[in-house]
Amino acid sequence: MTLEQGLAEFLTHLGLEKNASDKTVKSYREDLTQALAFAREKLEKSSIEPRDWNTRLLRAFVSWLHDKNYAKSTIARRLAAVRSFGKFLCREGTIGVNPAQGLRGPRADKKLPHFLTVADIQLLLAAPNDAGWAGHRDRAILETLYSAGVRVSELVGLNLADTDLGEGIATVRGKGKKERLALLGPAAVTAIREWLPKRAEILEHLRRESDAIFLNKNGTRLTVRSVGRLLEKYLKFAGLDPRTSPHTLRHSFATHLLDAGADIRGVQELLGHKSLNTTQVYTHVTTQRLQSSYQKAHPRA
Repeated sequence: MTLEQGLAEFLTHLGLEKNASDKTVKSYREDLTQALAFAREKLEKSSIEPRDWNTRLLRAFVSWLHDKNYAKSTIARRLAAVRSFGKFLCREGTIGVNPAQGLRGPRADKKLPHFLTVADIQLLLAAPNDAGWAGHRDRAILETLYSAGVRVSELVGLNLADTDLGEGIATVRGKGKKERLALLGPAAVTAIREWLPKRAEILEHLRRESDAIFLNKNGTRLTVRSVGRLLEKYLKFAGLDPRTSPHTLRHSFATHLLDAGADIRGVQELLGHKSLNTTQVYTHVTTQRLQSSYQKAHPRA
């Protein structure tokens, strides 16, 4: 079996056995296709055999990525994909030892997440106009993104059956299609309740049915890009930082919870983070802000 054939089996394994999302499978496909293309060019072969896949070749691949000025995060991702592929090949008995196991990627630069202040959030949430159906929908979307801290992909995937407005909870499907409970605050519940009659009117007018909570004018489920566009509109209206994305509201949700003294493990669970290390980036944000306040206010700073 060539490694090109092995890659096809690996991608099938990710989708069917690991229940990986389409986005994750696409990312692995791109990363590993590039690695195999590099190997074919370097070895001057039309296909790569298992015996060709060795540590020397993979070191050369990482070096090539550096020479091409790929970002550290991209190199680390490529190497992680190669490592996972090698682990799969070992499990299948295609190779005896994973040649990527001992390779270490570059240390990524720590970037603190961009977030909005509580005052900025208030401005943003007040921006939608209640005069039309779109304003009711958009307010419900913004309130839900901030109140529940959900990813935009999780938000657009929400169905009516996923929410219990009486209890203020929603079942969302995160990375790897894993389900978790998200909490909806009173403002988000109110905004959704006000949107639902408008939603029903749209579907009745179009004589359509839909499971999705958030719809466009055609009565179909909103896309991630649509949510991004509507956010851009309200950021401009409120005069807020245009760098803000739907994910910024998730960052703001976590930062504000920790600022208010929430337990980090509780925040981890609400965000759906597998590792606490992922959540801890928000403690760096709050610590940096404390240090900044200290330097400005303390007489001995």
